[in-house]
Amino acid sequence: MIVYDGSMDTEVYKNVFGRVMEDLCKEDPDVVYLDADLMNSFGTYGLWQRNKRQAINCGVSEANMIGIAAGLSAGGKKPYVHTFGPFASRRCYDQTFLSIGYAGNSVRVFGSDPGVTAAFNGGTHMPFEDMALMRAVPQSTVIEISDGVMLEKLMRLTKDRPGLTYFRTTRKAYPKVYSPDHPLSIGKGEVLREGTDLTIIACGLMVGEALKAAKLLEDQGTRARVVDMFTVKPLDTELLIRCARETGRIITAENHNIIGGLGDAVGAALLENGVPVKMRKIGVKDEFGSVGPQDYLMDHYGLSAAHLVQASSF
Repeated sequence: MIVYDGSMDTEVYKNVFGRVMEDLCKEDPDVVYLDADLMNSFGTYGLWQRNKRQAINCGVSEANMIGIAAGLSAGGKKPYVHTFGPFASRRCYDQTFLSIGYAGNSVRVFGSDPGVTAAFNGGTHMPFEDMALMRAVPQSTVIEISDGVMLEKLMRLTKDRPGLTYFRTTRKAYPKVYSPDHPLSIGKGEVLREGTDLTIIACGLMVGEALKAAKLLEDQGTRARVVDMFTVKPLDTELLIRCARETGRIITAENHNIIGGLGDAVGAALLENGVPVKMRKIGVKDEFGSVGPQDYLMDHYGLSAAHLVQASSF
């Protein structure tokens, strides 16, 4: 069931992650958690104190951490890896591409505080390119988390998933979207709101903004469908084509560079399938990150619900 009413999740996602990670370690002795000296920042410090056999602090050495994770996978373990988004993607990309992807190992990599959610950590810690990088790894899975229920469910669903699985997730919280009993499937988008005039396809932070925009548009007489395309790879092409044919207009919304992310994935899929549709990409327009409160940054980069409403008239 969809429970969105604009209210925020009551449990911050670093606590969700820490709680579920501890459960997974108890349930499966092959699960191993690795972190690049950010356990206190991602809710796993207590797990490390209680279970150093299954929780490893690799220090500020992200490339080495990926190598360890790959080796653990090759030895039959099920590694979960975390560091901030820019360090989980671009800093150790060669190791991820070769030691996980090319070598056929299975590792779940979590890049936290993507895009503007990095806020005061600034441009060096503000990845707008990580989805593009991870989508380019052959046979990879790329997921952007929309709420706490999804984070918990997909952490569990991917435990035995082969290959590289990359997660983008904030440490804080987003508006709650799903009830705990709502089924979620990797590679399948979720229609959160029906509409016939256009479709807003969003992921992560932008799901809440898309739902806000749909309500504003409804007040103006425009019925907007909202889709949570939380699996950016593999993309739910069947749902995408149906939405394009039924509504005739597509807006993609992502907290990421419009180059190489959700918008490009959607546009390529529609083009390859010969679906005629009007489309706009809302996201960061080929810029570097900056410093400031999240609300300010969302306005600065054109990511707010108001910007989605403005973009709908085409």
